Amino acid sequence: MAKNMEGKKPSDSAVESRYLLMPNQANPCGTAFGGTIMSWIDMVASMSAQRHSGKEVVTASIDSISFREPIHIGDHVVLRAAVNYVGHTSMEVGVQVICENPYDGKQVRATTAHLTFVAIDKDKHPCPVPPILPQTADEKRRYENAKLRVQTRKDLLKKIKH
Repeated sequence: MAKNMEGKKPSDSAVESRYLLMPNQANPCGTAFGGTIMSWIDMVASMSAQRHSGKEVVTASIDSISFREPIHIGDHVVLRAAVNYVGHTSMEVGVQVICENPYDGKQVRATTAHLTFVAIDKDKHPCPVPPILPQTADEKRRYENAKLRVQTRKDLLKKIKH
């Protein structure tokens, strides 16, 4: 991390967005296309990474995405993103996708995802980002889990032959 760079709390970069699932965003079964949900995830995650870094960011990878429950036409879709972990120029952002019934307000976690973003400077080169300062028990848990995912990815890359 760059010297003289103040850290930020995950709540400083948290983003929440809402959508209404429309028929053109659904398959013949009336449930959301995975690609639609993925594009919404990438969008809110990039906003969170931008808020944390104060820089333009690029998606380096979608490290995991798990579709747990279907989202139906007419459902409200709530996306919550926050930075979980920070390296030197990269950030892992976690996203929860919540399916909300618009009539009774019942919510269920439909999808979870973890993405890595790299901050870039005006010349489009990777640049340092502020450290992350987890505060709550949940933020600390997410940080520790992200640290494990980052190390696992690094270990796997060492084992893969190119």
